[in-house]
Amino acid sequence: MTYDKEKRRQELHNLLGDLPEKSPITVRTLSEERREHYILEKLLLDLNGIESVPAYFCKPINAKGPTPAILFNHSHGGFYHLGKDELINSNVYLQSTPYADHLTQMSYSTLCIDMWAFGERRGRTESEIFKEMLWKGQVMWGMMVYDNLRALDYLASREDVISDRIGTLGMSMGSTMAWWTAALDTRIKMCIDICCLTDFDALINSRGLDGHGIFYFVPKLLKYFTTAQINALIAPRSHLSLAGNYDRLTPPKGLDQIDKELKTVYLDEGAPHNWKLMRYDIGHIETAEMRLEILDFIKNRL
Repeated sequence: MTYDKEKRRQELHNLLGDLPEKSPITVRTLSEERREHYILEKLLLDLNGIESVPAYFCKPINAKGPTPAILFNHSHGGFYHLGKDELINSNVYLQSTPYADHLTQMSYSTLCIDMWAFGERRGRTESEIFKEMLWKGQVMWGMMVYDNLRALDYLASREDVISDRIGTLGMSMGSTMAWWTAALDTRIKMCIDICCLTDFDALINSRGLDGHGIFYFVPKLLKYFTTAQINALIAPRSHLSLAGNYDRLTPPKGLDQIDKELKTVYLDEGAPHNWKLMRYDIGHIETAEMRLEILDFIKNRL
C-alpha cells in the first residue's frame, strides 16, 4: 500500500482542534531599529483574528536583495516574559550570542513571534488559556502551531525574503515547534531542533510527562502518531536534531528509536544524508560545539 504523506499530514493537522478561519494577514510596523548586524523591525501581525501577535523581523544590514530566512521558534523554560526576545537577547540555556546576530551575519533574515502566553501576549497563565481553549474545542498547541504556520505565510510573502529558501529552528518548546511546523508545511526546506525531539512513549515510560508544560499535550495524538511518524513527514528535506543524553525531556531510549526509524525513512526516500541526529553528554543546554554544528548545517543546507 502506498504511503500517502499528504493524507497523513492532514490527519496530523486535524488533531489540532478547532482553528480560526484564514483571513488576509495584516501587519503594522511599530518601529525599525538599526543594530550592529541587522535592522530590527518590531511588528504587530493579525494572524488569527482573535488577538494581535507581536513579532520581530531581523534583516541583514548590508542585504543587497532578497535573502533566505529562518523562522525562529522561542523556547518555554518558564520564561513567559521573554518570548520573541530570545531571538535578539538569547537565553540561559543557549549560547550567549543571540541567533539574530549569528544568522544576519551569515546573510539570513529571521522572524520570531510571541506564542500564546509569552512576551507581549502574557497576562493570562498558560493553564488558564489551556482550560478556556479546551472548553471551546480548541487545543493550545494547535493554536500555537496555527499562529506559526500563519507567520510562515507572512514570511514567505515578504519581497525581501527568498520564499523557497526558508528554514526553521528552535530550542526546547521551540524545538518541538520546529519539527511540527516542518512536518505540516513543505515550504520549510530545512529543520533544526535543539533538545526536544521527545519520543512520547519513552517519555511516559520514564515518568517524564511533568517535565513538559500543559501546552504540549494534544488530545488523541498517540492514537494516530508517534514522534518518529510526525518527523517522517519532513523527509526527504534536511533535518538536523541535537540532543543531550542527560536531558530528562528526551529519554535516550526514545532517541534511539526515533533515529532508527528516521534513518530508514530517509534511506527509503533516497536522501540518507539529509537526516542527522547529534547526541552529546549534556543536559538541556546548547553548547558552543552545537552552535557551530547548527550554523554549518544552515550554511550548507539553506
